[in-house]
Amino acid sequence: MAKLEYQKKFLNYCFFKIFRIILVAFSVSFLSLSASAQAVYEPSRGTAERTEILNAVRPMLEARVGPPVEFVVNWMRSGSGWAFVQLNPQRPGGGSIDLYQTTFAGQAEYMDGITTYALLRYQYNRWNLIDFVVGPTDVFWHGDPLYGQLPAGLTPY
Repeated sequence: MAKLEYQKKFLNYCFFKIFRIILVAFSVSFLSLSASAQAVYEPSRGTAERTEILNAVRPMLEARVGPPVEFVVNWMRSGSGWAFVQLNPQRPGGGSIDLYQTTFAGQAEYMDGITTYALLRYQYNRWNLIDFVVGPTDVFWHGDPLYGQLPAGLTPY
């Protein structure tokens, strides 16, 4: 009888131990999914985040077209530590940038203007430029495995 009682207690102990492990595992996976599924949003004009994203893209573009450059933002989304932008660069006050007077002079006839797309990642307490394209003639990110890991809604299409 004591042996049977011991076996019941042991099985009860094992059942609750396994139940707690499963419950903890489920809770951790649920919390990590909800944390990684942060909503994608457009940073509002005038916010520090929007300014920091644009300032992370600016040096790359100014190195290619010459300074100074300001942006007309066509698309900007941020979420889960990623940002994606579609920008029309211009000179301050709305002046146009002549591709033939930039480092793109030899490629200008094959480009679709100066519209710039950039992918950024927030790491090390700042926005870092991960990938960019100036004047693409197609949706360059489709099929790229890097873009496949981004949160839904970060890119326009």
